[in-house]
Amino acid sequence: MAVEISNDETYSVHLASTENVVIKYYADWCGICQLFSPKYKKLSTDERFKHILFLSINSEYNPIVRRIAGLDTLPFFAIFRNGVFVKSVSNTNEEKLIELLESL
Repeated sequence: MAVEISNDETYSVHLASTENVVIKYYADWCGICQLFSPKYKKLSTDERFKHILFLSINSEYNPIVRRIAGLDTLPFFAIFRNGVFVKSVSNTNEEKLIELLESL
């Protein structure tokens, strides 16, 4: 499944559309975010995670979704189950993100 772009207006529809969701929060100026994007995209097509909807949200322009996950640094990843925030990780280590995804 491809990574979908979301925002403050559409995230609730995305969260309601599937049981398991991961959101990557980024900013255009964040070089680390840009470097991690290909890994995130690769994980979104990984057969192990086909039951997860992968979203990407620009944190600078979407303060509502940023607050819900308690964003404190970038890149930041949060998982939601049945529309409810479960947990997050702020790390560029792919293995840490995989652990987060495997918890869904």
